[in-house]
Amino acid sequence: MYYQTTYKSPVGTLFLVSDEENLIGLWLEGQKYFQATLKEDPIINDQIEILHRTKEWLNRYFKGEKPNIKELSLKPQGSDFRQEVWKILCEIPYGEVTTAKVVAQKMHKEKMSGQAVGNAVGHNPISIIIPCHRVVGTNGSLTGYAGGIDKKIALLKHEGVDMTRYFKPKAR
Repeated sequence: MYYQTTYKSPVGTLFLVSDEENLIGLWLEGQKYFQATLKEDPIINDQIEILHRTKEWLNRYFKGEKPNIKELSLKPQGSDFRQEVWKILCEIPYGEVTTAKVVAQKMHKEKMSGQAVGNAVGHNPISIIIPCHRVVGTNGSLTGYAGGIDKKIALLKHEGVDMTRYFKPKAR
């Protein structure tokens, strides 16, 4: 069974989902791939301990603190490849950015396309906590964020990233 609660954040309503022991999802309202990894609809329940701890973590994050990802028991659902990408995302320091190319290099898959890594980044089911918003294009483009580019920019600014080096991609 999956359990869900909501959290009102500065970037909109967040939907937190747990398997009772682990956080398995955190999606922004209207996010691309919203709850796509769930095998069944979650039950609304505000009494699940991991969901309380996640809300406390988010409170601290949005106050400008730098809570450690390891404080939460995370269990994102996805392929081994995606799991590997998400694990590397967890290593990106607060207030810093990286590229899909660098993530591929850390996976020792230098010949892999940035697009494959970017796809895994975009399908991250635990937004904000697994910091996919910290991945930018090699040319400085604020490429794909399933929650929306404006929310990506807001999160990066919140973390104190110097945004003068980055730009919004042109609409296609």
